[in-house]
Amino acid sequence: MARFVLVHGAFGGAWSWQPILGDLESAGHTVTAIDLPGAGDDQTPVAGVTLDAYAERICATLGEGPELAILVGHSMGGVAITQAAARCAERIALLVYVAAFMPSDGQSLLDLTRLPEGANDQVQANIVIDGEPPVATMPDPSARASLMASCSAEQVARAIELSRPQPVAPFATPVTIPAGALDGLRRAYVHCTQDRAIPPALQLRMIREHPCVDVVEIATDHSPFFSAPGELVAALNRFAALA
Repeated sequence: MARFVLVHGAFGGAWSWQPILGDLESAGHTVTAIDLPGAGDDQTPVAGVTLDAYAERICATLGEGPELAILVGHSMGGVAITQAAARCAERIALLVYVAAFMPSDGQSLLDLTRLPEGANDQVQANIVIDGEPPVATMPDPSARASLMASCSAEQVARAIELSRPQPVAPFATPVTIPAGALDGLRRAYVHCTQDRAIPPALQLRMIREHPCVDVVEIATDHSPFFSAPGELVAALNRFAALA
């Protein structure tokens, strides 16, 4: 059985993974879902929410157990786990990207959204940025259409209730990956084919540019932990056999 560390995306928190925790644990896995700085119940001020702080939080969590972990990132969490892996790869058995950004050295999340395949990204089309330091919010109707189109009204309402504004700094910061830092570290991907936040074409481009040992397709939206939890758990169980 495997040890999973789950990292949420923008506007999310550890709560995002709640629908799949029980099934993963019932399968015998050890599972930790974290709040990134400034998200969920974490009270880090906006000025302290950086990609560097994300990587530090993830590496610290990975260091809490003796065994290697399958590190899972959703959406923006893909950038965060990539930066963390560049710093503490020795603690990771497998990187898993769930409808997530998969950057190369020197790329930021925003750089990836500006690629031709990202042209229909409905998050970037609808977010509202305000404040100093700036934070992003999603109007409620846009959040459902962009992030949770396959989810029930109850699931959408609960997610909106728990969501918090997203500091923008981690979007704009490029990852820094020293030469050789990720050599030998394998990746797997959950490709959501009805995603309106990270267009399927952009997901496929990132998979081509960063070959994965396994790719699972799920015909659902950007939030498979809500809209297709059984299929997501099956994918993670499949990946666990690779670790």
